[in-house]
Amino acid sequence: MKFGTSGLRGLSIDLMGRASALYATAFARHLLKSGHAQPGDLILVGRDFRDSSPAISATCIGALKRAGFTPIDCGTLPTPALALYGLELKAASLMITGSHIPADRNGIKFYRPDGEIDKQDELAISAEAAAIGDADIDDTPGEAENRTARTEELFFERNTGLLPADSLSGLSVGVYQHSTVARDLLGLVLAHYGARVVPLGRSESFIPVDTEAVSPDTIRLLKGWAPEHRLDAIVSADGDGDRPLVADETGEPLRGDLLGLIAANFLGADVVVTPVTSNSGIEAAGTYSVIRTRVGSPYVIAGMDEAVAAGKANVMGFEANGGTLTASRFIVEGEPLRALPTRDSFLPILATLYAAASTKQPLSAVASGYSLPFAAADRLENFPVETSAALMAYLRAADANLATFLAPVAGVASKSDIDGLRVTLSDRRIIHFRPSGNAPEMRCYVEAAGEQEAKALLEQGLGLIRAWAAARA
Repeated sequence: MKFGTSGLRGLSIDLMGRASALYATAFARHLLKSGHAQPGDLILVGRDFRDSSPAISATCIGALKRAGFTPIDCGTLPTPALALYGLELKAASLMITGSHIPADRNGIKFYRPDGEIDKQDELAISAEAAAIGDADIDDTPGEAENRTARTEELFFERNTGLLPADSLSGLSVGVYQHSTVARDLLGLVLAHYGARVVPLGRSESFIPVDTEAVSPDTIRLLKGWAPEHRLDAIVSADGDGDRPLVADETGEPLRGDLLGLIAANFLGADVVVTPVTSNSGIEAAGTYSVIRTRVGSPYVIAGMDEAVAAGKANVMGFEANGGTLTASRFIVEGEPLRALPTRDSFLPILATLYAAASTKQPLSAVASGYSLPFAAADRLENFPVETSAALMAYLRAADANLATFLAPVAGVASKSDIDGLRVTLSDRRIIHFRPSGNAPEMRCYVEAAGEQEAKALLEQGLGLIRAWAAARA
């Protein structure tokens, strides 16, 4: 088990049983020792549609009950809905999900009563788990009161207050349902605003959809559905519903950081916090100030907290995958929108569709109107963690190593090592190498002036990684 950029992750077979009881118990002990909770307090548990999630959820419920808490079963629902209900009740929570990673893996996201845990909490939970060590631990599953309906109702109310009434009337929007827990709520919210909703691709088996590096198979589906159903857009989310996917009228996916940028302008943000992997054109695309961080919601949240502590108002953040977070209360449609400092897919989806509907432009025109450098990203799956670490160590060891590695592409003008190596090339293109924080994957992000140029650079970057790994083998 390992904490990555978003919670604890591991193989499902390893997480089921003792491991999930161990980490639920460790979390409970941390809450008590840190003063974030008291014995008998409510603690919420939600899950995604993975085959292993119900069993892991039941094990966690049993462990939390034995640790002295009162678990509440919130069923299968989006992570931001669970987080919102936790803030409403001032209750800690656990979300059983592996997000977008393959179906044979799973994970747990932890929330304190005031929101998502930070890196110090992760260290404390890991220390509690280590202290228990190999000692016997009861992993008997448990049952709890179910409040799925109330949790979903609260999230529905939040999202149906964001836009003017019937503001999406006239739009035909496909919802790629696959196996995301957001699929039904997303359709209901869009219908509330008057959109014609077309359900697409519902699956009863888990499909890992990465909204940041959309697979060729997914793009083929989107590009087929868009003309077939005469759609103005297709929307979706990852497995636990905290990362958005929006495709335009041709089925072409929009970059996640563009969706976050549209949400920032929709909210009227004064401060935007976003990782170094987000598009380099964001700083010039609005009137806000920008804070760059490492990859992962804990770092974005830390950046937002610093801005709020410094007296800034209208503070929000987003990741390159489009997941949007709010650290301040915003006024939307004349009503206050409470802070939700965890990734949310609904806000950026609604803001983007509203941008098209209110300007009577197709989504492709809305996207091109931002004139951002063209960005692309992809990953090498099942890429050994040890190989990723060795490659990054080699590239960081000497400027000459980095220059030699990139020589087939271009010279090196400058580099940033905030999170992975982000290199500005001599021809002003950008290439960024970064191992995944929670899976055996090596990621590559690029930016260039045009689409074909960016796609070519991405293939070159992935090719360099493959060639280096093969030569090392």
